[in-house]
Amino acid sequence: MLTRKQKELLMFIHERVKESGVPPSFDEMKEALDLKSKSGIHRLITALEERGFIRRLPHRARALEILKLPESVGQGFGGGGRGFSPSVIEGSLGRVRQEDDGVPSPANVAVPVMGRIAAGVPIEAIQHADRTIEVPPELLTPGEHFALEVKGDSMIEAGILDGDVVIIRRGENANSGEIVVALVDREEATLKRLRRRGDSIALEAANPSYETRIFGPDRVDVQGTLVGLIRVY
Repeated sequence: MLTRKQKELLMFIHERVKESGVPPSFDEMKEALDLKSKSGIHRLITALEERGFIRRLPHRARALEILKLPESVGQGFGGGGRGFSPSVIEGSLGRVRQEDDGVPSPANVAVPVMGRIAAGVPIEAIQHADRTIEVPPELLTPGEHFALEVKGDSMIEAGILDGDVVIIRRGENANSGEIVVALVDREEATLKRLRRRGDSIALEAANPSYETRIFGPDRVDVQGTLVGLIRVY
Protein backbone atom coordinates (compact mmCIF):
# COMPACT_ATOMS: atom_id res chain seq x y z
CA MET A 1 0.00 0.00 0.00
CA LEU A 2 1.37 3.38 -1.03
CA THR A 3 0.72 6.71 0.62
CA ARG A 4 -0.89 9.43 -1.47
CA LYS A 5 2.42 11.26 -1.96
CA GLN A 6 4.25 8.06 -2.88
CA LYS A 7 1.64 7.25 -5.51
CA GLU A 8 1.68 10.84 -6.83
CA LEU A 9 5.45 10.71 -7.27
CA LEU A 10 5.37 7.30 -8.93
CA MET A 11 2.74 8.40 -11.43
CA PHE A 12 4.56 11.68 -12.11
CA ILE A 13 7.78 9.80 -12.93
CA HIS A 14 5.82 7.32 -15.08
CA GLU A 15 4.08 10.05 -17.09
CA ARG A 16 7.30 12.01 -17.61
CA VAL A 17 9.15 8.92 -18.87
CA LYS A 18 6.26 8.21 -21.26
CA GLU A 19 6.32 11.78 -22.58
CA SER A 20 10.04 12.50 -22.87
CA GLY A 21 11.85 9.17 -22.47
CA VAL A 22 13.77 10.35 -19.38
CA PRO A 23 12.86 10.65 -15.67
CA PRO A 24 12.21 14.11 -14.18
CA SER A 25 14.87 15.90 -12.15
CA PHE A 26 14.60 16.11 -8.36
CA ASP A 27 13.69 19.80 -8.67
CA GLU A 28 10.83 18.93 -11.03
CA MET A 29 9.62 16.22 -8.65
CA LYS A 30 9.73 18.68 -5.75
CA GLU A 31 7.72 21.27 -7.67
CA ALA A 32 5.19 18.72 -8.94
CA LEU A 33 4.46 17.44 -5.42
CA ASP A 34 4.64 20.93 -3.89
CA LEU A 35 7.33 19.95 -1.40
CA LYS A 36 9.66 22.46 0.24
CA SER A 37 12.89 20.47 -0.09
CA LYS A 38 14.49 17.66 -2.05
CA SER A 39 14.90 15.62 1.14
CA GLY A 40 11.21 14.78 0.97
CA ILE A 41 11.70 13.46 -2.58
CA HIS A 42 14.65 11.35 -1.41
CA ARG A 43 12.46 9.78 1.30
CA LEU A 44 9.64 9.06 -1.16
CA ILE A 45 12.01 7.50 -3.70
CA THR A 46 13.59 5.34 -1.00
CA ALA A 47 10.13 4.16 0.08
CA LEU A 48 9.13 3.33 -3.50
CA GLU A 49 12.40 1.47 -4.01
CA GLU A 50 11.93 -0.55 -0.81
CA ARG A 51 8.41 -1.52 -1.94
CA GLY A 52 9.66 -2.69 -5.33
CA PHE A 53 8.00 -0.02 -7.48
CA ILE A 54 11.18 1.61 -8.78
CA ARG A 55 14.87 0.86 -9.11
CA ARG A 56 17.73 3.36 -9.08
CA LEU A 57 20.00 2.79 -12.05
CA PRO A 58 23.60 2.48 -10.80
CA HIS A 59 26.35 4.89 -11.86
CA ARG A 60 23.85 7.28 -13.41
CA ALA A 61 22.91 10.59 -11.85
CA ARG A 62 19.36 10.32 -10.47
CA ALA A 63 18.23 7.88 -13.17
CA LEU A 64 15.23 5.75 -12.26
CA GLU A 65 13.46 2.74 -13.72
CA ILE A 66 9.83 2.01 -12.89
CA LEU A 67 9.28 -1.69 -12.21
CA LYS A 68 5.52 -1.69 -11.65
CA LEU A 69 2.51 0.50 -10.97
CA PRO A 70 -0.07 0.17 -8.18
CA GLU A 71 -2.72 -2.49 -8.79
CA SER A 72 -5.37 0.22 -8.94
CA VAL A 73 -3.67 1.55 -12.07
CA GLY A 74 -3.14 -1.85 -13.68
CA GLN A 75 -0.85 -4.84 -13.65
CA GLY A 76 2.35 -3.46 -15.12
CA PHE A 77 2.08 -1.09 -18.09
CA GLY A 78 -0.45 -1.78 -20.80
CA GLY A 79 -2.31 -4.46 -18.82
CA GLY A 80 -2.05 -8.22 -19.22
CA GLY A 81 0.49 -8.51 -16.41
CA ARG A 82 3.45 -7.45 -18.56
CA GLY A 83 6.15 -5.37 -16.97
CA PHE A 84 7.38 -1.95 -17.98
CA SER A 85 10.07 -1.66 -20.65
CA PRO A 86 12.07 1.49 -19.80
CA SER A 87 12.91 4.01 -22.47
CA VAL A 88 16.60 3.64 -21.66
CA ILE A 89 17.69 0.71 -23.82
CA GLU A 90 20.68 -1.02 -22.23
CA GLY A 91 23.03 -2.90 -24.54
CA SER A 92 20.30 -3.88 -26.98
CA LEU A 93 21.51 -2.39 -30.26
CA GLY A 94 20.57 -4.56 -33.24
CA ARG A 95 18.56 -6.95 -31.08
CA VAL A 96 14.89 -7.80 -31.52
CA ARG A 97 13.07 -7.66 -28.21
CA GLN A 98 11.05 -10.69 -27.12
CA GLU A 99 7.73 -10.13 -25.41
CA ASP A 100 6.81 -12.15 -22.32
CA ASP A 101 4.84 -14.65 -24.43
CA GLY A 102 7.94 -15.43 -26.53
CA VAL A 103 6.68 -13.70 -29.68
CA PRO A 104 9.20 -11.29 -31.22
CA SER A 105 8.25 -7.62 -31.20
CA PRO A 106 8.21 -5.74 -34.54
CA ALA A 107 11.57 -5.35 -36.24
CA ASN A 108 13.89 -2.57 -35.14
CA VAL A 109 13.91 0.63 -37.16
CA ALA A 110 17.09 2.06 -38.73
CA VAL A 111 17.47 5.68 -37.60
CA PRO A 112 20.21 7.92 -39.09
CA VAL A 113 22.93 9.14 -36.71
CA MET A 114 23.56 12.81 -37.54
CA GLY A 115 26.78 13.33 -35.57
CA ARG A 116 27.33 14.66 -32.07
CA ILE A 117 25.23 17.07 -30.02
CA ALA A 118 26.53 19.10 -27.08
CA ALA A 119 24.99 18.63 -23.65
CA GLY A 120 27.10 21.54 -22.47
CA VAL A 121 28.00 24.68 -24.37
CA PRO A 122 27.05 24.52 -28.07
CA ILE A 123 29.49 22.83 -30.44
CA GLU A 124 29.26 21.87 -34.09
CA ALA A 125 26.03 22.04 -36.05
CA ILE A 126 24.16 18.86 -36.95
CA GLN A 127 26.00 16.96 -39.65
CA HIS A 128 24.84 14.71 -42.46
CA ALA A 129 24.14 11.11 -41.48
CA ASP A 130 27.10 8.78 -41.88
CA ARG A 131 25.57 5.67 -40.31
CA THR A 132 22.35 4.32 -38.81
CA ILE A 133 21.40 2.85 -35.47
CA GLU A 134 18.80 0.15 -34.81
CA VAL A 135 16.01 1.47 -32.58
CA PRO A 136 13.11 -0.53 -31.08
CA PRO A 137 9.87 0.74 -32.65
CA GLU A 138 8.22 1.34 -29.27
CA LEU A 139 10.81 4.05 -28.61
CA LEU A 140 9.63 6.06 -31.62
CA THR A 141 6.63 8.33 -32.15
CA PRO A 142 4.79 9.27 -35.36
CA GLY A 143 6.99 11.29 -37.70
CA GLU A 144 10.62 11.40 -38.84
CA HIS A 145 13.43 10.68 -36.38
CA PHE A 146 17.20 11.01 -36.17
CA ALA A 147 19.81 10.15 -33.57
CA LEU A 148 22.69 12.12 -32.04
CA GLU A 149 25.61 11.13 -29.82
CA VAL A 150 25.69 13.20 -26.63
CA LYS A 151 28.86 15.06 -25.67
CA GLY A 152 28.97 16.71 -22.24
CA ASP A 153 27.30 16.57 -18.84
CA SER A 154 24.91 19.52 -18.71
CA MET A 155 21.79 17.29 -18.85
CA ILE A 156 22.76 14.71 -16.22
CA GLU A 157 19.83 15.57 -13.90
CA ALA A 158 17.51 14.73 -16.80
CA GLY A 159 19.16 11.29 -17.00
CA ILE A 160 21.19 12.13 -20.13
CA LEU A 161 24.88 11.28 -19.84
CA ASP A 162 27.99 11.81 -21.92
CA GLY A 163 28.13 9.03 -24.55
CA ASP A 164 24.37 8.40 -24.68
CA VAL A 165 22.59 8.35 -28.03
CA VAL A 166 19.43 10.48 -28.01
CA ILE A 167 16.51 9.82 -30.33
CA ILE A 168 14.98 13.01 -31.71
CA ARG A 169 11.65 13.52 -33.47
CA ARG A 170 12.34 16.02 -36.25
CA GLY A 171 10.27 19.19 -36.10
CA GLU A 172 10.44 22.97 -35.79
CA ASN A 173 7.92 23.35 -32.96
CA ALA A 174 8.30 22.51 -29.27
CA ASN A 175 6.37 23.21 -26.10
CA SER A 176 7.95 25.10 -23.25
CA GLY A 177 9.60 22.59 -20.93
CA GLU A 178 10.49 20.03 -23.61
CA ILE A 179 14.07 18.89 -24.20
CA VAL A 180 15.04 19.93 -27.71
CA VAL A 181 17.86 20.05 -30.21
CA ALA A 182 18.34 23.78 -30.73
CA LEU A 183 20.41 25.39 -33.46
CA VAL A 184 21.87 28.67 -32.17
CA ASP A 185 22.70 31.37 -34.72
CA ARG A 186 22.29 28.67 -37.43
CA GLU A 187 25.71 27.18 -36.71
CA GLU A 188 25.89 25.67 -33.21
CA ALA A 189 23.70 22.80 -32.00
CA THR A 190 22.93 21.99 -28.38
CA LEU A 191 20.63 19.73 -26.38
CA LYS A 192 18.73 21.68 -23.71
CA ARG A 193 15.33 22.14 -22.11
CA LEU A 194 13.50 24.94 -23.87
CA ARG A 195 11.65 27.57 -21.84
CA ARG A 196 9.68 30.42 -23.39
CA ARG A 197 10.05 33.67 -21.47
CA GLY A 198 7.91 36.29 -23.16
CA ASP A 199 9.56 37.09 -26.47
CA SER A 200 12.81 35.36 -25.46
CA ILE A 201 13.87 31.71 -25.49
CA ALA A 202 15.83 30.17 -22.62
CA LEU A 203 17.96 27.08 -23.16
CA GLU A 204 18.13 25.47 -19.73
CA ALA A 205 20.66 22.89 -18.57
CA ALA A 206 19.87 20.08 -16.12
CA ASN A 207 23.08 20.59 -14.17
CA PRO A 208 23.57 23.44 -11.67
CA SER A 209 27.12 23.94 -12.96
CA TYR A 210 25.74 25.42 -16.19
CA GLU A 211 23.93 28.72 -16.58
CA THR A 212 20.68 29.11 -18.47
CA ARG A 213 21.28 30.93 -21.75
CA ILE A 214 18.74 33.46 -23.04
CA PHE A 215 18.32 34.28 -26.73
CA GLY A 216 16.03 36.28 -28.95
CA PRO A 217 13.59 34.12 -30.94
CA ASP A 218 15.39 34.86 -34.21
CA ARG A 219 18.61 33.27 -32.89
CA VAL A 220 17.19 29.83 -32.01
CA ASP A 221 15.81 27.26 -34.44
CA VAL A 222 14.30 24.09 -32.99
CA GLN A 223 15.44 21.02 -34.94
CA GLY A 224 13.48 18.40 -32.99
CA THR A 225 12.34 17.15 -29.59
CA LEU A 226 13.69 14.32 -27.45
CA VAL A 227 11.66 11.10 -27.46
CA GLY A 228 14.14 8.62 -25.95
CA LEU A 229 17.74 7.57 -25.53
CA ILE A 230 19.93 4.53 -25.92
CA ARG A 231 22.80 3.63 -23.61
CA VAL A 232 25.32 0.87 -24.29
CA TYR A 233 27.63 -0.66 -21.66
